[in-house]
Amino acid sequence: MSNEQFVPGQRWISNTEADLGLGIVIECLNRRVEIGFPAVLEQRTYAMDNAPLSRVIYEPGETVNNHHGEALEIQERLENRGCFIYRCIDQSGTEVILPEPDLDSAVHFSRPEQRMLAGQIDRHGLFKLRVRTLEHHHRLMSSPVHGLLGARVQLLPHQFHIAVELSSREHPRALLADEVGLGKTIEAGLVLHQRLISSRASRVLVVVPDNLVHQWLVELMRRFNLMFTLLDEARCEALLEDLYAGNPFESAQLILCPLSLLTHRDARLNQALRADWDLMVVDEAHHLGWSPEASSHGYQCIEALAKQIPGVLLLTATPEQLGPEGHFARLRLLDPERYHDLEAFKQESDRFHHLSHTIAPLLEEGGVDLLAADSRIQKEIIGWLGEEALGNWLALPTEKREQGLSVLIAQLVDRHGTGRVLFRNTRESVKGFPKRLLDAVPLEAPAVYEAEAPTAALEKALRPEKLLGSDWVDVDPRVEWLVNWLRTNKREKALVICAESSTAVALEEYLNLREGIRTAAFHEGMSLINRDRAAAYFADLELGAQVLICSEIGSEGRNFQFASHLVLFDLPLSPDLLEQRIGRLDRIGQRNDVQIHVPYYQDSAVGVLLDWYDSGLEAFTRVCASGEAIYHKFAEDLHTCLTDPLNADGLSQLIDETRDARIELESKVAAGRDRLLELGSCNSERAAELTQAVSDAEVSDELQSYAEKLFDRFGVDTQPHGEDGLVLHMGEHMLTQLPGLGDEGLTLTFNRERALSREDIEYMSWEHPLLAGTMELVLRGEYGNNSLCTLKLPPLPAGTLLLEAIYQPRTTAPRSYQLERYLPKGLVRVLVGPNGQNLAAALGHDPLNKLAETVSRNASQNMVRLARDQIVEQIKQADGHAGKELKPLIDAALEKMNAEQGAEVERLKALAAVNSGIHPEEVDALQARQDAMQAALSKAELKLDALRVFLVRE
Repeated sequence: MSNEQFVPGQRWISNTEADLGLGIVIECLNRRVEIGFPAVLEQRTYAMDNAPLSRVIYEPGETVNNHHGEALEIQERLENRGCFIYRCIDQSGTEVILPEPDLDSAVHFSRPEQRMLAGQIDRHGLFKLRVRTLEHHHRLMSSPVHGLLGARVQLLPHQFHIAVELSSREHPRALLADEVGLGKTIEAGLVLHQRLISSRASRVLVVVPDNLVHQWLVELMRRFNLMFTLLDEARCEALLEDLYAGNPFESAQLILCPLSLLTHRDARLNQALRADWDLMVVDEAHHLGWSPEASSHGYQCIEALAKQIPGVLLLTATPEQLGPEGHFARLRLLDPERYHDLEAFKQESDRFHHLSHTIAPLLEEGGVDLLAADSRIQKEIIGWLGEEALGNWLALPTEKREQGLSVLIAQLVDRHGTGRVLFRNTRESVKGFPKRLLDAVPLEAPAVYEAEAPTAALEKALRPEKLLGSDWVDVDPRVEWLVNWLRTNKREKALVICAESSTAVALEEYLNLREGIRTAAFHEGMSLINRDRAAAYFADLELGAQVLICSEIGSEGRNFQFASHLVLFDLPLSPDLLEQRIGRLDRIGQRNDVQIHVPYYQDSAVGVLLDWYDSGLEAFTRVCASGEAIYHKFAEDLHTCLTDPLNADGLSQLIDETRDARIELESKVAAGRDRLLELGSCNSERAAELTQAVSDAEVSDELQSYAEKLFDRFGVDTQPHGEDGLVLHMGEHMLTQLPGLGDEGLTLTFNRERALSREDIEYMSWEHPLLAGTMELVLRGEYGNNSLCTLKLPPLPAGTLLLEAIYQPRTTAPRSYQLERYLPKGLVRVLVGPNGQNLAAALGHDPLNKLAETVSRNASQNMVRLARDQIVEQIKQADGHAGKELKPLIDAALEKMNAEQGAEVERLKALAAVNSGIHPEEVDALQARQDAMQAALSKAELKLDALRVFLVRE
């Protein structure tokens, strides 16, 4: 306690109960002081010599409120018999005298200088954590991959290239048409995640086929931490009945719904149309029927929504499979003004295909020499880019022509008609996929199957266990083969997929209980948590299950590329479903060839289907993108052969016809390949830089160290979970409730690879909701915004005060502008010495952290009381030093912003002159955005964010 005397009428604040507001001294008697707290109508009595109170003294220039709630600016502070009288002016400029007792009692101190002078001094560790959080926050916000760090996905360059390209646009409207297995869903999820994190979108509608609803729900949650609300008819009715008679589509920010919800009832479509959306994602868009004469109801629903929603992503099959009409139908959903005439679109497509085929040889080795010698190609380039572009290239020295050719091709890609709305990557261009090897295992069929199969339904003939009786596992030779294979290959993990959950359950129980093989089951009858546990048990490479036995849902959404053996216990009657099954292992990142084992009965329907898949479609050894279309073409003939498996001639003819149809269709697709469009879909050099930027920004060791300190400071109980993981639980003395940390706790890993194989634990990234939300609590709150400590510094005499002030640049602009990325630094640091000089360059923040020694709260409060006037003066001096750094900071930010945004505006203007796909409104919007950014940056201010006082001691 200082020597300051308590006088009735003085205003004090409780250091331990700040929420009581300003207290007023009522009476001092017998070494006791009675304090009233008018804001909460309470009184407290304290011992004078150790009362946990701090005198509240306002400085000239501060704005305060009187007890009527009127805002007054202090001009002068006068003392009268131990109390203060403030001379103020009100908002009209009239002078007002404000006695200390008339101050508003309902106050809350939040600024660092207010809290320090009021005795609300934070622990030194919290101050250091706050500054570190400021540094990390700026680093993340200024990263070129901000918004793309939190996804639990492999770092595949083509996916991140598309995500960054679309996320950079004001309103992305695009067709994602990668070949099967390249991750269109992940690309869409990355775009969603980035735009939501960066506040460029807040309301999203995802529309998918009915059978994919739950797969999308889980993918968005597991991979991107995006909690979508699933709307179906029952949910809509419940909302309307139980909550309010409003719009179910406005009940949440993120809505996922099946297409049937919009097509079956006009009321639901009208409700969706009345809701305000920023972005819509539509999966399986190729199923939306359209022709020049008519369109399906589903197409009409999506068309109506697409006209109102500024951002639209359509996920679809490879465009060549749709034909020009189908391709045109998707594009007109994105831009009906640009794509309004089918015949004009066909003519334009022919021009670009001609350009693509003419330029294609330049993409191969020797392209530079070919361009220099081939007048036909030169003429083509002149026709598209002008004589000057080719002349400049020809004038380049030989050693620079390779780079110059890349520039020419990039310009041609920019001018491509659909290059800004269509993204299509192929397996050939992406690379990195494993080989597929088929191991067809013929087995002798049990007598009961041979007797029942000829008259059985096709479904049962393709699922032999349905004809073998309740004890089928004892007589099915497929089971015996599987047991022998697993025993022979004990060190190999195998994924077994069968059509039905009952089959998976019976097979898993037999292998585990009767054969002693480590197994796990995975089927729709299990809860999501139990499925996660089963997948995690299978993923454990040391003590985990040797085999995971899945029902058909095992082919949806989960990736098990750490295993390389796939056992198809039966075969689905759908090429796409077969591809889904194989795709659980055949993925980028698979280090081994994928071994596909198919045990089947000889002379059975399964054997016929296997031969048709293998010899007709080559579906086991390669991706057959046209498989489903060919299946529908030959479905009737195939079913005939399946019901008569001994008809070898009929099967041979069917296989020949299937092979011919496949080759013809694939030839058409190959002929229609647009190499320029593929280049635009993934700039490999830029894409590699992006994934490297993600790796650099993650800095997992630094992330883990910071996260552990952050959680510890907030009172979270943490336990290690391996080398790169933690188990979190709510502690008894938590400072506040943290977002995403419930009573059940959280198990997490900081390692991306481990997170990909263990979906039962959280992937903790810089953008995980728990970490990002906790960092936001620090930055937007008061935690650690002031501190006091001591240090030994021989050059300075004992008793010297040093004041370290941390300022944060602030702009008044929409968060979606992401202006922090242009600021060269996220904080301005000033260290005021005894003579008012700035010592920041001589004494760094980290060295001072090492020298600093903590002080108890009581001692800190007494020191602040004694040194109040000097601290106030040093704060003013710090403001002056910081102000000198503001203009250079703004100038650097403006220069960087105008260079980046200006270049994009000029590029878009140049493109608009030759590419009708770019609307004038898009150019105007980008220009307006640049102007708004410039205005906001020009008015940037420095806000004092944190304050630390050092007392030099002997």
